[in-house]
Amino acid sequence: MAALGRDVVFEDFFPSMVEKLGSEGFLKELRNGFRVLMDGEREVITFESLKKNSALLGLQEMSDDELMCMLREGDLDGDGCLNEREFCVLMVRLSPDLMDKSRLWFAETVANVF
Repeated sequence: MAALGRDVVFEDFFPSMVEKLGSEGFLKELRNGFRVLMDGEREVITFESLKKNSALLGLQEMSDDELMCMLREGDLDGDGCLNEREFCVLMVRLSPDLMDKSRLWFAETVANVF
């Protein structure tokens, strides 16, 4: 299990998902998750869309500051939102087991998909 924020803990299912789905199937699931959280008009995850949909991730107890911290953590281009690529990178970074086992796999997959 991994900690997220102060008191939020989640079990890391990503390694077993990669085993079952393969790298392309796993990336497809991450992209589906992005679409659930994104602002439909802007096609990015905004603070508002993350806050609105945080319960879908079991994060309804997170404060606004913690949600903003998540956005900042993944916001690689500094626009205050997460695009699909930034979201996928952040999700993999939040999985310590997956990071340890699959740095090369992820780089190759992202290069092929994006």
